[in-house]
Amino acid sequence: MIKYRRYTALFLAALVAVSGTAGCAEQNSAAESAASAETAAGNAAAEGDGGQDAGAEESAAADTEYWPVLAVSPGGAQFPDMNIVVPTTEAPPEYIRIGTRSWIVKDLQARLMELGFMDNDEPSEYYGEVTQAAVKIYQRQNHLAQDGIVGAETLAAILDENAHYYTAQHGDSGTDIVELQQRLYQLGYLANSSDITGTFDEKTLTAVQKFQQMNELEPDGKIGRQSQNLMYSEEVKPNLVAMGEKSDIVLAAQKRLFLLGYLTSEPDGNFGQGTAMAIREFQSRNDLVVDGYLGPGTRDALNSDNAQPFGLVLGDQSETVSQVQKLLNKWGYLDADLITGYYGDATKRAVVDFQKRNDLSADGSVGAQTMAKLTSNNAKRPAPKQTTAARTQGGSSGGSSSGSGSSGGSGGSSGSSGGHTDSGSGGSQQSTYHYSGGGSVGTLLDVASSKIGSPYVWGAKGPNSFDCSGFVYWCLNQAGVNQSYMTSGGWASSGRGQRISSFGDLQAGDIIVVSGHVGIADGGGGVIDASSSNGRVVHRSLSSWWQRNFICGYRIF
Repeated sequence: MIKYRRYTALFLAALVAVSGTAGCAEQNSAAESAASAETAAGNAAAEGDGGQDAGAEESAAADTEYWPVLAVSPGGAQFPDMNIVVPTTEAPPEYIRIGTRSWIVKDLQARLMELGFMDNDEPSEYYGEVTQAAVKIYQRQNHLAQDGIVGAETLAAILDENAHYYTAQHGDSGTDIVELQQRLYQLGYLANSSDITGTFDEKTLTAVQKFQQMNELEPDGKIGRQSQNLMYSEEVKPNLVAMGEKSDIVLAAQKRLFLLGYLTSEPDGNFGQGTAMAIREFQSRNDLVVDGYLGPGTRDALNSDNAQPFGLVLGDQSETVSQVQKLLNKWGYLDADLITGYYGDATKRAVVDFQKRNDLSADGSVGAQTMAKLTSNNAKRPAPKQTTAARTQGGSSGGSSSGSGSSGGSGGSSGSSGGHTDSGSGGSQQSTYHYSGGGSVGTLLDVASSKIGSPYVWGAKGPNSFDCSGFVYWCLNQAGVNQSYMTSGGWASSGRGQRISSFGDLQAGDIIVVSGHVGIADGGGGVIDASSSNGRVVHRSLSSWWQRNFICGYRIF
């Protein structure tokens, strides 16, 4: 202990001596400090050893001999055997604005995400338009100049441990208010689409207070994290036509649902379980939030000329899918072990084969005509297979039928090609990507990679701009999966496809769900996603941030 104290005192004195170009007075002061420290160390040693015998004192004196004072020459190195490296950190810029790249931007984005002003994502060092928009909202809420430039005052306010979480209130204006009003309209709290103005006015205030009252929240007229999260959950109570009601509005909706193939029972004006299920199916196929309520937005879509009719397609999962698979098995088009309730590639191929054999439009979806034929008593079974001799005579083309199933493959985890290159704006990225595995997974990843570089816009669902969940939604639909729009929270509890619980089990084409964010795994240690921190769709590495925030994955193909 005596050795350590004296060595420390000498080291501190040396550090002071070599650290600058101070005058002789400062050097003398350093020497005096060293002497004082050594004296103090000696005194401490004496106090600690006061009760010991002379032999202990001799031992302490002997210890002193191991630490001779180093000789110092006027023109020589003061510490020839000691290399002192003082770590340095790059100073943050005085002002952070569009285009800034700095380590401080990561801390800024992480804090904005934590406070609810940005969607959760892996923070980057790039300050883009999305980050600027979040800063402006923060400045608005905290009565700062809304210039989107982060100076000392704004930075200190955001990083302060007592910073306020996101809140929207009367008098606010912005894109976030537009999104709020759209959801209030969908839930029936705003009566007309013309009320969506982007300004938190008296009508919006009244709508928010009624929403809070019906959902047993404090009716303070402000939208914070609790109100915002509840708005998009399945537990939300809307101001809408719902189960148990009987009216002409219900009857009109039932007639339209019946015409489109979603309702199989005769319309009677009673809003029962069958009507609720039909509405959810309709919402799922028509880009609506799936809540089972008959709100203004759902009624508008239902009566639109663009309303999509009912039809089971790739990506669906339900008891109805199981029934269709059993019928396909009955007629000899699908093996019994593929009756899973999930409409995957194998089911789609079986449906196409059934439709071709039975003179139906071979689109791979199960609509009214296909269902009617499946449930009939006169459906045609598959044509007899060719003999081995006939296949041999036909050449190699006859043996390719079994290959169609394997080419669609999940691709294993080796699908990445070309590696990653750094684009310089947060994370490992590249502008193009090609998956070599082919099949449905290849289609999905080709679709996703075609949008790399597209701008990130909160709430956007494509085709030219996206948020994270909108990007996954658009890509799946373009790849032939009839996927309803879900937020990242909806994906966390989704029943779509096979659930992947281990981060290490992710494969190419899997939907990866992390806390507050979703993307598409490339199978080679990367992900394609719409990144709020980078302000665009990127292809980057699955870093430790993704593993730390991992919730689950879903294998669609």
